[in-house]
Amino acid sequence: MMKSLIHRYYKPFLFAFACVLAYTSSQAQPGLVYLNDTNPAVVWKVEPADDVKDINAINKPGFEVNGWVKATVPGTVFSSYVAAGLEKDPNFGDNIYKVDKEKYDRDFWYRTKFAVPAGFTKKTIWLNFKGINRNADIFLNGTKLGSLDGFMQRGKYDITSIVNKSGANVLAVLVYWPHTPLVNYASPTYIPSASWDWMPYVPGLNMGIPDDVYLTNTGNLTLDDPWIRTDLPTNARADLSLEMKIKNSSGNFEQGVVSGVINPGNIQFSEKVFVSANGSANIRIDKKRFPELAINSPRLWWPNGYGDPNLYTCKLSLKVGEIVSDEKEIKFGIKKYTYDTVGRVLHVYVNGTKVFLKGGNWGMSEYMLRCRGDEYDTKVRFHKEMNFNIIRNWIGSTTDEAFYDACDKYGIMVWDDFWLNSIPNLPDDINTFNANAVEKIKRFRNHPSIAIWCGDNEGTPMAPLNGWLKEDISAFDGNDRYYQPNSHAGNLTGSGPWTNSDPSWYFSRSPNGFGGNPGWGLRSEIGTAVFTNFDSFKKFMPEDKWWPRNEMWNLHFFGPSAGNAGPDRYDAAIGKRYGKATGIQDYCRKAQLLNIETNKAMYEGWEDNIWEDASGIMTWMSQSAYPSLVWQTYDYYYDLTGAYWGAKKACEPLHIQWNPVNNSIKVINTTRFDEQGLTAQAEVYNSDGTLVSQYSQSKMVDAPANTATNCFTINFAQEQENLALNKPAFASSTASGEPALVTDGNPGSRWASNQSDNEWIYVDLGQEQVVNGVKLNWEEAFGRSFKIQVSADAKNWKDVYETEDGHTGIQRITFDEEKARYVRMLGLQRGSGWGYSLWDFEVYGGQPKSNGLSDVHFIKLKLTDKNGKLVSDNFYWRGNKRTDFTALNNLPKVDLKTSYSVKHEDGKYFVDVRVTNPTSTPAAAFAIRVQAVKASTGEQILPAIMNDNYFSVMKGESKDIKIEFDEKALGNDKIKLLVQPYNNPLK
Repeated sequence: MMKSLIHRYYKPFLFAFACVLAYTSSQAQPGLVYLNDTNPAVVWKVEPADDVKDINAINKPGFEVNGWVKATVPGTVFSSYVAAGLEKDPNFGDNIYKVDKEKYDRDFWYRTKFAVPAGFTKKTIWLNFKGINRNADIFLNGTKLGSLDGFMQRGKYDITSIVNKSGANVLAVLVYWPHTPLVNYASPTYIPSASWDWMPYVPGLNMGIPDDVYLTNTGNLTLDDPWIRTDLPTNARADLSLEMKIKNSSGNFEQGVVSGVINPGNIQFSEKVFVSANGSANIRIDKKRFPELAINSPRLWWPNGYGDPNLYTCKLSLKVGEIVSDEKEIKFGIKKYTYDTVGRVLHVYVNGTKVFLKGGNWGMSEYMLRCRGDEYDTKVRFHKEMNFNIIRNWIGSTTDEAFYDACDKYGIMVWDDFWLNSIPNLPDDINTFNANAVEKIKRFRNHPSIAIWCGDNEGTPMAPLNGWLKEDISAFDGNDRYYQPNSHAGNLTGSGPWTNSDPSWYFSRSPNGFGGNPGWGLRSEIGTAVFTNFDSFKKFMPEDKWWPRNEMWNLHFFGPSAGNAGPDRYDAAIGKRYGKATGIQDYCRKAQLLNIETNKAMYEGWEDNIWEDASGIMTWMSQSAYPSLVWQTYDYYYDLTGAYWGAKKACEPLHIQWNPVNNSIKVINTTRFDEQGLTAQAEVYNSDGTLVSQYSQSKMVDAPANTATNCFTINFAQEQENLALNKPAFASSTASGEPALVTDGNPGSRWASNQSDNEWIYVDLGQEQVVNGVKLNWEEAFGRSFKIQVSADAKNWKDVYETEDGHTGIQRITFDEEKARYVRMLGLQRGSGWGYSLWDFEVYGGQPKSNGLSDVHFIKLKLTDKNGKLVSDNFYWRGNKRTDFTALNNLPKVDLKTSYSVKHEDGKYFVDVRVTNPTSTPAAAFAIRVQAVKASTGEQILPAIMNDNYFSVMKGESKDIKIEFDEKALGNDKIKLLVQPYNNPLK
């Protein structure tokens, strides 16, 4: 009987043990075995701590856990319950808002069993944790190993004397709920988990084991946090240095040899080390003793668009005698960051080259921390494909090494925040916060992608943390990166706004944010609502809530819950610019046009002013953590919205663009290389697809590196009427002249107010008219800070423009079209010791009438090199009534000709598509959307990399589209292609 029982117990264990051996052989690093749930021999279970009556019993191998829930590790408690089917899909509808929070907002036990691999023959066996949220007690076979406090703190426990080397081992972890409020009291933790204006409250606040658990096997000596630093006396030589701590876990004095091999180059070095009993030794290896660490002609790591993101590997081996005691492999890049703040604007240099920052903010990788491994490669590659070169890790809420690995690989710099939001309170335990900050720096400092450390989101860390963080960066990163205490102040131009604006606003000085300095400068956040395509919308929205707009939309942040996104303003812009939508599919279709317009203009407005004073821009947000209707480029399901395509086009390293304010055409070169003999060409087409030759022109230009080169101006007829001419004007006070002198058309007559700040003057247009701009001609007594306001009754005023950057002379101001009878300049702060003094106050309405152009017409730009090769193209739609594009809805239908071929190799599909608009077509084919779908279901094949979309082709023109996706995205299905122009939508 006893024999039978033993046999029944050990049979599954022996099978599990065999699985461990098989899994061990697949590990990249020798002597390392993951205890994650991806290991087939490891099954984690989770249970509320309140329901565990005997905490001693759970440490025994025979403890019954059949009633426990299978856990996802790495992962969270709540995501484990979702994966087990015990909660409805939290992405869909209002499901997550209906979850009983009390069920998860408490402490939980995790439990698993594991076997020690037979290959673990070295002296010391270690149990490692890379992160637990928020804190935990860890037990092995009934012995408490220790506690972890803070989600960045690593645990490394010597379990040699505790572990059962020939049988089952029970690992139990009591994870403590972070508690509310999170901001900033519970920090360090995933601050947005308690909800933000872009993601819901996550039950359990993402408590769990969100990072790797693994075993390692070493000798007595171990390598601790090797740190590789690179310096560039010139770009032709790199000086490398390595610092590391060698720890001795034995009670005896030990000596060993640490050796390294760096590739490419097969650079080798070796150093003896001596470590006292249970002690440690810090060693440094550099060119003083190893001249081979001065590398000639190094392969430098460059940000995307400036060069290749070359990476090196360093394999370290620590031997005691002839036995390898420990080994590690580190990837790093040879680079040097430098910075200046000339003109109160932060500039970032990489390898001596000033880099124009183009990127986006990540709120989180996924709101339930379900993003893993290759998914980071996909997300970051999308940023690379958008021609971005930086991601802001907002409030440090992305903590996975895979994120940094992907950024290194694709040349994406990281602006890396710590875990503080603007609310002026300290974490409950500032010492734990600081210890986690040190851990973060030490864990990620070898990544060449990290460019900036930031202390606080829209605030400055309270004492003593600001000083501590500075010291941490100095001590543990050698001040190799810049420390920015406040994300929207101090040599920055603030953050926001986060609402949709007319494209011209981004080109008009000054598109001010909140906090910081006036101007373009470096903007850490700016954005707009971004509605999804219908394909994604129906994945998370119940059908009975599709249309019209309702509270369910608000639960996905298109409403008051995301007021900063201005969804009402976005909604109004769709109707005003493209016409009232007839239903949800029409709404989604029109939204993509608005997404393209706004997101392209954001980046192009900054690029138009590169280094005068613009140094960079990061959209809020580039990454979607939750199925949302605001703030994204690609959406939660990896569908590429119009925002993606607008940003991708604008951020081309060599780029041609149009300024909608002054109609100038510029070539933007954000590369390290001068480009000579380029030809810039602008063609203007009417809506029927025919060329309007009188507005088309070209010019040969040179584009020096890192500049905006003005080419020419499109000569649209400027028949803009001054609606204020000879109209009556009224003022709050008059010290000189009279108010009517600002509208008399005489530039030599003026009005001046009393010598006080809060003064105003307004013009009565006589009747309600559409207005969209003003011209102010200031005397030396100018307005430093002022507003432009409009009104129907001269009592209730609406702000349409505000600036803190007034100046003497002429200021031309544009704003979204408004119906108004009265237009007012409201002075807030004078720019001199006098009052406010204006020579002229002109008011403009409607839009310049352009002879020979249809109501909506198209601007097509091309940039070719000296061999005639196309290096950049761009496309805009423009209206005679500036913001009215409703004529697009009347474009005749077009029947496009489409051909494509498919290639399948190396686990990927490559689809080459040619779309042609025949010469006989009645119109331009506008905003064509191409999709690869599964033939059997019509489901989108996602994620997919594409070179272009929402493109337009004129009569007789063709466009080549390339699509790439992994074979697993298609499965056993076949490919079908959908080609949908705006003027012939699929039903």
